[in-house]
Amino acid sequence: MRDAVNDLSREVGLKAACRALGQNRSAIYRERAVRSPGRMKRAVGPRPRPPLQLSIIEENTLLAILNSDRFVDLPPASVFATLLDEGQYHGSIRTMYRLLKARDQCGERRKQRVHPVYTKPELLATAVNEVWSWDITKLKGPVKWSYFHLYVILDIFSRYVVGWMVAPRESAELAEQLISDTVAKQNIAPGTLTLHADRGSSMRSKPVAALLIDLDVAKSHSRPHVSDDNPFSESQFRTMKYRPEFPVRFASLEAARAHCQAFFAWYNTSHRHSGIGLMTPESVHYGYHADLTIKRNAALRVAFEANPARFKNVMPRAPIVPASVWINPPSTEPMALEINAQKPLNPKQEVSQVH
Repeated sequence: MRDAVNDLSREVGLKAACRALGQNRSAIYRERAVRSPGRMKRAVGPRPRPPLQLSIIEENTLLAILNSDRFVDLPPASVFATLLDEGQYHGSIRTMYRLLKARDQCGERRKQRVHPVYTKPELLATAVNEVWSWDITKLKGPVKWSYFHLYVILDIFSRYVVGWMVAPRESAELAEQLISDTVAKQNIAPGTLTLHADRGSSMRSKPVAALLIDLDVAKSHSRPHVSDDNPFSESQFRTMKYRPEFPVRFASLEAARAHCQAFFAWYNTSHRHSGIGLMTPESVHYGYHADLTIKRNAALRVAFEANPARFKNVMPRAPIVPASVWINPPSTEPMALEINAQKPLNPKQEVSQVH
């Protein structure tokens, strides 16, 4: 059929031949190209320079203007408008973008703020009163836009709330008082405690910083906009606010304090915390959780001996309290391990702040 198309095309042309025989003209062209792969193509010369294009001298002049100290931080549209206001025209906005793109200069031209690199806090607690976490949350008051402020200090190893306070406002002086009283109540020896918080104004205030220096307590701060750097305080606030009895609003400051008094008594002494082997924070903080673990295992042993098949002949074990608690544990990547091996970890070391 293709040969018939070629023969007929000599008489009436390829288009008419393909239409008469019901063939695809593109297929005929492709077949001819395959049959003559060595056919010489028409030589294509260099593209002539468009007559309206800027000359080399004009391009260099415009680039020098764009990269001058006056215009280096301005976008082409602003440069174009400024030059026109001064009675000058060196090229359109599109031409300016075209010249900058050809030289890989078409990115952000304005000066950008370079954010400092904040150190990721890596804190380790292997016993109580080694690392505390504290934060402030708002409690809704009796009317709209009224709030009370709840200050809470938490031991991350035992999850025990070592200190709390409800105040009508947030201030560095109140935070300083709470920290000082809590350190004294827990009999913290100098140089043994790290206090971690986010980057709120009260947390980074000068009175609190001066107090921690006087008490010889190391301070640590979360990175900006990273909520995971203070997970224990955030988790404790969530536990509190998701309780069924937590009210939408508190009628008064005294009502807020009464509610928190009851909540923290329950949280410390009755709440079975999943992160510490279903122990209460009080039992871990004051060290009698080990006896409770032995008692739990004894009860499980009796149940196992009475009916081993119920446990598939495997002795059950009670959940245990973790031996260590981390805020941001170090990475397990090989490179990170090599770096950590060269620089020993000091969980008490103060995390530097960059302002």
